[in-house]
Amino acid sequence: MIFGLIMLLSIVAGILSGAHFHSFMAGFGIAAIAIGTAYWLAFRATRYPQLALLMLLVAMTVKLVITVMGVMWVVKANIISSPFVFSLSYLFFSIVVTYGYFKLREYQMSVAAKRNTVVFSTSMPTSTALAPATGATAKI
Repeated sequence: MIFGLIMLLSIVAGILSGAHFHSFMAGFGIAAIAIGTAYWLAFRATRYPQLALLMLLVAMTVKLVITVMGVMWVVKANIISSPFVFSLSYLFFSIVVTYGYFKLREYQMSVAAKRNTVVFSTSMPTSTALAPATGATAKI
């Protein structure tokens, strides 16, 4: 349901910003790259849990740097024809990409939990070949 709503809003926004399609796609591209890189950095598995806050701060800084550099590059290349369409596109797609990455993370964690549950909940079959028969004595 939510995926359909996101797709519908994206298509409608793309159609409505047809005259400023380059601004729309620039907002989408910069948001996707910035959020994707920040997500990749923030949720890295490390051996030291104490680095979690540092990784979040680095991710936030990298997202800001990518956004600023992307906007500077797009303005210098004169790709943005409407700053309003660009800013709305960036805002919308930053929310959508963040939602998508967190849904992906939720799915990956549920698959890992199912895999661990299956592995650890299975019981080991007992072998009758190693167990001595009742009433039998070992011969030396």
